[in-house]
Amino acid sequence: MPTCNETNMSPATFLLAGIPGLEADGPWISIPFCSMYLIAILGNGLILFVIKTQQNLHEPMYLFLSMLSVTDLGLCVSTLPTTFSVFLFNAREIGIDVCLAQLFSIHTFSVMESSVLLAMAFDRFVAIRHPLRYASTLTSARIGNIGLAIIIRGSGLHIPSVFLLKRLPYSKIQPLSHSYCLYPDVMKMACADTKPSSFYGLFVVLSSLGLDSVLIVLSYIMILQTVLSITSWQERLKALNTCVSHICVTLLFYTPLISLSMILRFEKKALPQSQILLSYLHLLLPPVLNPIAYSIKTKEIRKRIMKIFQNYSTNRLQWGH
Repeated sequence: MPTCNETNMSPATFLLAGIPGLEADGPWISIPFCSMYLIAILGNGLILFVIKTQQNLHEPMYLFLSMLSVTDLGLCVSTLPTTFSVFLFNAREIGIDVCLAQLFSIHTFSVMESSVLLAMAFDRFVAIRHPLRYASTLTSARIGNIGLAIIIRGSGLHIPSVFLLKRLPYSKIQPLSHSYCLYPDVMKMACADTKPSSFYGLFVVLSSLGLDSVLIVLSYIMILQTVLSITSWQERLKALNTCVSHICVTLLFYTPLISLSMILRFEKKALPQSQILLSYLHLLLPPVLNPIAYSIKTKEIRKRIMKIFQNYSTNRLQWGH
């Protein structure tokens, strides 16, 4: 715990960090980051455009997919400004209010993404286990209420987090471990008792990401039971095929997170680079790869995207003439 005295107390300024040992290569490191952010923004924006413009895609599965794209865009926008400031311009200073706003945004969208993945698991469960009641169960109004509940849950859990961190005293300048602000990172910089903040942070993780992951696993256990009760192998494969994209995006979201938690808990001598890399993967991989996974596995979206590019190519040829 840092020590505070009257000469170096708040208002605090935090120092963001790049990748340890590679600070001089920041402009080069920014190139792959820039590419990933660009792919994530274009990919999720394209998914949203396709779903919005195609009336036949205004169905539960695609509406949940649009929610997933919104949360992915939110994660990108939350981390992009400071990440580029650090790697491109070595601008590392960030005020406490801006830092708290950023960590609130990052953690809120992270919980919202976990909630959307849970809702999508429920969607697949109803579609496979109760196909005749699918349309009557997941109506547009009910999906809207689920979306509102996801927003309230994500933001409501983290509003107290901001106040808990805001009330803590900090030294005037504190170095953080990432190019963006995270709750545990900022909490460690406080020079006071952080047990209430630590306990609340644990409660948030267990009641959101922890609970959601357990419910998703239970959903797929019941889905598997239903699939195994189908006599036709073709029908079994057809049912499971509708879940492949969701399984992929769920693994993309939770695997880096679980790996990071395991390293922090059991690998005390782990390189800081590995921890930071997993943190970047957790926040960047899902927004980049989720649109790709659904574009490849979902025929309706794939056909519409291909049509958009074909129309674009045709228009360019016409303009060329």
